[in-house]
Amino acid sequence: MKNKFLLLAFVSAFYACSDNDSPTAPAATPELRLVTSSNTSGKVSYTDLLASTPNPISFTIGSLDTDGVYYDSTRDEILVASRSQNKLEIYGGIQNALTANATSLSLSLASASEFTNAREVAVSGDKIVVTQDQSPSNANTNKLLVYQRTGASLSLLHAYTVNFKTWGIAIEGSTLYAVADLTGDLLVFENFFNLPSGSIMPTKRVTIAGLVRTHGIAYAASDDRMVLTDVGAAASDSDGGLIVINNFSSVIAATPNGGTIALTNQVRVYGSLSTLGNPVDVAYDVVSQRIYVAERANMGGRLLTFGLPSTTADAAPVAARLEPGISSVYLHRK
Repeated sequence: MKNKFLLLAFVSAFYACSDNDSPTAPAATPELRLVTSSNTSGKVSYTDLLASTPNPISFTIGSLDTDGVYYDSTRDEILVASRSQNKLEIYGGIQNALTANATSLSLSLASASEFTNAREVAVSGDKIVVTQDQSPSNANTNKLLVYQRTGASLSLLHAYTVNFKTWGIAIEGSTLYAVADLTGDLLVFENFFNLPSGSIMPTKRVTIAGLVRTHGIAYAASDDRMVLTDVGAAASDSDGGLIVINNFSSVIAATPNGGTIALTNQVRVYGSLSTLGNPVDVAYDVVSQRIYVAERANMGGRLLTFGLPSTTADAAPVAARLEPGISSVYLHRK
């Protein structure tokens, strides 16, 4: 699911017919921040990618196992889906914690316990979507749950039962994109937030040719690019991959429900140089054209950074760092 693109256009206007012109408003300070979660360490990481030395800072939180992470710069909060507590958890005061060299964050808000086995979160305005993956703890029920943030409360707005194994999601406007775990399928739900609670079916479901098992998904509307990850066989640490679909809106529109997006419409990164085994989540920055991958299978967990591929090939990451138990990644740009 995983990026927030707020591309700011600054337009200067000059007026010479008034003696009470307002002073020019100061330009907004650019922000580029990366956050990750872990399903083993009980920590989240925060990196200011615009710093002269962008070092990751880790904070201990109240849940050992989290999957799905989001950063809100306006509220200065990190949101996670806790698999330990089966709740949405919000930790505030990130900038103050950085200034104080704190090693932990305090919980500022949590939802009720209304899901189990969470895999991802996606945020649109005051709406937060959580994926519930099937497991014995939830009677093998896959769900998409929609919460609403109102002041100091998180309330469940809708609960949708779906007929596919959930994992990654991404939201663009009123459309929700989801991947079907254990398959190479991508699902589209149009007018998602207007659907009544209960069982729902996608507007369209398509197969990505050559993709073994989907997990991570990121969509950038500003350059109409979809990025997906392939974890391949879960037991293998060398068969993962990245798939980029350029001109995605045209490609998905031309693919019928039940159809296949051909290899000719994909740019793929697979092979030993990539060090991709189980890439469980992905984020994409349209400005720098960097792809950030949460790679879970190798070395206990790593955050890998790739340049945007222009052709299908085996390609090495341009940067890599250890992130024990990394389960999700989110990029915020403003």
